[in-house]
Amino acid sequence: MKRPAINRVVIVGGGTAGWMTAAALSKVLGTHHHDIILVESEQIGTVGVGEATIPMIQLYNNVLGLDEDEFVRETNATFKLGIEFVDWRKPGHSYFHPFGNFGVDMDGIGFTHYWMRWKQSGGGVSYPAFNAETEAARQKRFMRTSGESGPKTMPSINYAFQFDASLYAAFLRRYSEKRGAKRIEGKIVDVTQDPESGDIQSVTLESGQAIEGDLFIDCSGFRGLLIEQVYKAGYDDWSHWLPVNRACAVPCDSAGDWLPYTRSTAREAGWQWRIPLQHRIGNGYVYCDQYISEDEAAVKLMSRLDAPAQAEPRTLRFLTGRRKKTWVNNCLAFGLSSGFLEPLESTSIHLIQVAISKLLAMFPKDGINPRLVTRYNDEMAYEYDNVKDFLIAHYKVTEREDTPFWQYVKHMDIPDSLQERLDIFKARGEVMARHLELFKETSWYAVLVGQGLEPEGYHPVADAISEDELRLRLTKIRNGVQQRVNGMPEHREFVRQNCASPAAAFGVKGSEK
Repeated sequence: MKRPAINRVVIVGGGTAGWMTAAALSKVLGTHHHDIILVESEQIGTVGVGEATIPMIQLYNNVLGLDEDEFVRETNATFKLGIEFVDWRKPGHSYFHPFGNFGVDMDGIGFTHYWMRWKQSGGGVSYPAFNAETEAARQKRFMRTSGESGPKTMPSINYAFQFDASLYAAFLRRYSEKRGAKRIEGKIVDVTQDPESGDIQSVTLESGQAIEGDLFIDCSGFRGLLIEQVYKAGYDDWSHWLPVNRACAVPCDSAGDWLPYTRSTAREAGWQWRIPLQHRIGNGYVYCDQYISEDEAAVKLMSRLDAPAQAEPRTLRFLTGRRKKTWVNNCLAFGLSSGFLEPLESTSIHLIQVAISKLLAMFPKDGINPRLVTRYNDEMAYEYDNVKDFLIAHYKVTEREDTPFWQYVKHMDIPDSLQERLDIFKARGEVMARHLELFKETSWYAVLVGQGLEPEGYHPVADAISEDELRLRLTKIRNGVQQRVNGMPEHREFVRQNCASPAAAFGVKGSEK
């Protein structure tokens, strides 16, 4: 049976996922030949807490044609150079996972191989000193470098954003509606399917209004109103590898200078995030309820804030994993309805972005092509699987055994795909990351070495140059990094001059902890 052409797209649910989808579709597809309708209910809240992102969000913003300064102002955002991990390897130890590269690749291999050779021969400067983002974060500095003219003589600065998720959704709603997307208020109480194909034909609201569509995108959150409640897509439960299943979140007042990075601090039963925005700090304790109660987690979080809380803490419940299929019939699941891999490396928004880009690349015109559906599901599974292994490595590779939670994750069995990476890394300081993987060699190196896995060897090509040439190259790179960072303003001052929000907390003085 031939399915109908795709002209009317119905997005079920708002929040970050829904409005990111509406904004992208209204911009790329337009609303002349496609109706783009978003259905959301004010009765159903969204999981809107402070969000941290990764640099790929700039690709999304560029597709939309956003003015970055306006975007930062409207969402009370700050800039992000990476993530600081505190107490993950062991209490009292910290390391930084930067967005940029260490040094520059040379002779077809990564810079870290040359640095490992240099270290083994007695070199004294640690590898983070060869990364501009790490050094800038340490000094609380920031600037954009993408608009610089002339040849590149110093490292570029790679960055993302830290923003208020509810303001981001509102910002994208205004953007979408300006381009013709339509919002309908209402709670969905029924779904009508075609009796032959099983495709969704319409959703019905409490008011009795039926909203018909050709393609439905489920952004309803963890419950998966369409993808699970209608299609029973199934769920791959990864909680045996990623056991955290709760997040207690609360905002607090600003506390001094704005750090241009997110901080993740390991705690007794999980970890705590700290996301500095212009008007406040977002905080959350991500934990496993087998090792700490919800009440105790809330008390712990409130006692560890840098400044007075602005609200009562609220608890979010989740199960790490992904849907077995995220495209079934004429329904796709984006965001939390497609799966959740916990916020440790700020990948949630990126996975929404990937889903949107793949839909646009495979967008059906004259009906749904089953081969494209299979291809889409395979590619999204690949995206989730690779992020999953990277996250598991943070827990598995540790020296901590001081609480039952850390004893469990340190000694748990891990996927064969991750074990293979760890074995290769131990032998030669690389994981053989594939081109399409989100986290490349630099990220794996920063995290695995930061967590305590020291490579025993390095790539043999690094031995091809002389000691003098090696020293000369590293000195030149180090000087370039220092020169770049020395020329950067303070992060807070950069925001004040370029993209400050009216709500920015500039009256607070002092330094952050």
